[in-house]
Amino acid sequence: MLNNPSKILVAYDGLELSNKALQYAIKLVEHDKNAELEVVTVMAYSAIVGSYEAYSLMEMRTVAEAAAKARINEAREVLKTLPNPTGTKVLEGDPAVQIIKYAEELEFDVIVMGSRGLGKIREFFLGSVSHNVVQMAKCPVFIVKTRGA
Repeated sequence: MLNNPSKILVAYDGLELSNKALQYAIKLVEHDKNAELEVVTVMAYSAIVGSYEAYSLMEMRTVAEAAAKARINEAREVLKTLPNPTGTKVLEGDPAVQIIKYAEELEFDVIVMGSRGLGKIREFFLGSVSHNVVQMAKCPVFIVKTRGA
């Protein structure tokens, strides 16, 4: 376990590894009743552009917003099990940049997030949110990944 972080930020994208990251962060909070936990998800249009055909900018925003709200509602359901209040937030823009910026602005002690383990070559070409957060964040970043990745 990490050494008593009091402000924990979880980057949540709704995938299996971000669910595992959320579960890990919940264990940290259960271990220290004074710790604060906040979950963020990011509306990113780049994921929509690659997944759908021709959308107008307004349609892309609507689709991204609906997906982000669905993810944050999933996280809220999981957070209901905690005895102390926790927060959730939807950010907009480049996921790595927004997560780092938010963590710095609110002075989080640690960022907890999942990593798909793309491998060095795929990560080089595709980029990786977790890789970029690890490289640029000013606070520690705890990465949850699959075994063997």
